[in-house]
Amino acid sequence: MKFRTGLVIGLAIGYVLGARAGRERYEQLARAFARLRENEQVQAALSTTEKLTRKPRAAAGGGLVSAADKMRAASNGQGQPDSK
Repeated sequence: MKFRTGLVIGLAIGYVLGARAGRERYEQLARAFARLRENEQVQAALSTTEKLTRKPRAAAGGGLVSAADKMRAASNGQGQPDSK
């Protein structure tokens, strides 16, 4: 319950601050984010992270597909995945 309350309070505060900031602040934040993404160190970190997580992400995706196939087969009552 504490988590839910904290989440609602955080969202409410974010909404109020966002509404006060307005379009000008949004544009300022968007420019700062664009500069950050263009930073060479950030690019290097993103590249390294992408390379390090490529195989785990593929394995997780394959596991999700396999689980979805099993659920589909179970819901069809056939015990085997549908062939498409």
